[in-house]
Amino acid sequence: MYSNKIKSSKSAGFTLIEALVASTLLLIISYSIYLTYANILEIILKNQWRVEAVAAIETQFETARKMNYSDIGILGGYPSGKLLATSTVQSGGGSFLLTTTVRNIDDPFDGLAGGTPNDTSPADYKIVEIKADCVSCAGFGGVASIIMTTTVAPAKGLETTTNNGSLFINVLDAYGQPISGANVNVINSSTTPPINITDTTNLSGALQLVDIPTSTASYRISIGKSGYSSERTYPAGAPSNPNPTKPDATVASQQVTSISFAIDNLSAINLSTQDKFCAPVANIDFLIQGGKLIGTSPNVLKYSAASQTDAGGNKILNNLEWDTYAFTNTNASYDLSGSLPFLPLTLNPSTTTDLKWLMEPKLPLALLTTVKDQNNQPISDVSVTISGNLINKTQITGRRSFIQTDWSGSNYQSQSGEIETEAAPGTITLKSSGGTYTTSTQWLESNTFNLGASNTSFYSIDWTPTNQPPQTGVDSLKFQLAANNDNSTWNYVGPDGTSNSFYSSSGTISSLLNNNRYFRYKIFLSTTNQNYTPSLQEVKFYFSSSCIPSGQTLFNELTSQTYTVTASKTGYQTYTNSTVSVYNNWQELVINLLPL
Repeated sequence: MYSNKIKSSKSAGFTLIEALVASTLLLIISYSIYLTYANILEIILKNQWRVEAVAAIETQFETARKMNYSDIGILGGYPSGKLLATSTVQSGGGSFLLTTTVRNIDDPFDGLAGGTPNDTSPADYKIVEIKADCVSCAGFGGVASIIMTTTVAPAKGLETTTNNGSLFINVLDAYGQPISGANVNVINSSTTPPINITDTTNLSGALQLVDIPTSTASYRISIGKSGYSSERTYPAGAPSNPNPTKPDATVASQQVTSISFAIDNLSAINLSTQDKFCAPVANIDFLIQGGKLIGTSPNVLKYSAASQTDAGGNKILNNLEWDTYAFTNTNASYDLSGSLPFLPLTLNPSTTTDLKWLMEPKLPLALLTTVKDQNNQPISDVSVTISGNLINKTQITGRRSFIQTDWSGSNYQSQSGEIETEAAPGTITLKSSGGTYTTSTQWLESNTFNLGASNTSFYSIDWTPTNQPPQTGVDSLKFQLAANNDNSTWNYVGPDGTSNSFYSSSGTISSLLNNNRYFRYKIFLSTTNQNYTPSLQEVKFYFSSSCIPSGQTLFNELTSQTYTVTASKTGYQTYTNSTVSVYNNWQELVINLLPL
């Protein structure tokens, strides 16, 4: 009896898990029903608004149909009339913004304006277009505009020859293709009444204003589109642009004035300013100028702007139209030491282009040499020599160097204990004890050089002085080098890539150290005569990385004079120019090397 009661109790109830599962299923089903209901309700409301929008437009059409034909036009626009360009109306339970456009239409049945035969009364009939936008539909996104058109023809015999003309506007992109839906604004304040027309281009990228009043250089035309560049006409004789390349348009009696405009998708340039170790150089002032002109005699640029990179060495230049842009560094503390890509920069429509500038502390009279091939591509590893009175310098394009000249103040990682860095700052020697030096080999390990990129290539090592006192013995000054990407593992090696060899004279660095970001060197000093010591005053390393532009090198600390510049590389014809006058704080020489 007791066992049966227990069994009956279990079969009659639900566990907690079963109850939770049931509740969850109920919530899911309820939420799905709610979403379905909400979607159906939104569809019903949108359809209702569309019906009300159509009703609002039809009411406006009826108003236009009851007008005299001459009154069917836009108040303050053209054709001139009594219809408002915009109005807000109530229809049913909705509020709608109505935008009305009236156009004269030149029907080819009786010839076209400017055609063969020439239609001297081209305004054959009118099209009235009304767009309705729901003002009270906020919160129900996706409610599209309703656009409807109707044709209104003049009564028989009303079409007469006029002394008006026509203005045909064509809008193209950068590649000469028509742009439909471009916004066109035409203003003429010299007519009576004044004209202010806002309209859009058709599928052929055209807007034809037929039978409009004649006027000389008074039709101001502006073209634009969301996300696109803009173009406009300008009045002649303005102080800022006396001779515009595209002056305000003239409409002559029974003539067609055709004018074309070019706009296209906007683009952007991301400028970054950095040093040879890829570290940002902040607050670099610069000037950017486009190549397009809106006026001549004098030239008036369409785009010119002064700007500055931010604390991170970056500046995003948005909303730029396709053009060729020139950049000028105007910073007082830094010189431009190279750019990637070369300047000037050609910007295509609907693109984002990265531009990197290599900056170096400004020194008087600098010459940037840029070496390109016949395809305008940079050529690296070109030996460029500049020579003049008391100056003869040779540098390699695509390479830079880093130097250490002072080890005082513990400006190093560690040393063996018998290295002197303080007695003559800027020079390393063995430490003197009573005027003599230890004859055991001593060493000094440098601090870490962070080159900023792991795709580094090392080329050569050089130091001063190159010759040591002969009393110190053979190889009394020598080096080993180490590089890694973890800034931790330092395995010092010589030219053959092993720890058993040393750099005892200036020369090529082992390629085994390439593709590493962090770098150190180790100096070894020794003497075979306790009365003499070797010394080091400067050590220099040449390298390249992705942060160093190809095909360029900067000469600075020059004097004002005329130089001979030569550039050579195996496989190319040698370039020589003996009339390079250096007189500015910074200037550029472009060298084109031709293949053999």
